[in-house]
Amino acid sequence: MLIFRLVVGLLLFAAVVCFAMYIGTRQLVWRRRGLVIVKWTVLAGLAFFAVLILERLALLL
Repeated sequence: MLIFRLVVGLLLFAAVVCFAMYIGTRQLVWRRRGLVIVKWTVLAGLAFFAVLILERLALLL
């Protein structure tokens, strides 16, 4: 659980850095990179919570 939190935190920090670089340079490539990082972070989070839910359901059966 700690590793997951660390990875998500670092990914979100990387996205913030990309958005800051976009604001500083006005190059669209930084905004695209930031959005891609956020998208995959959200998808990874959803997958992680789906696994947690499936584990709980398996214990109930």
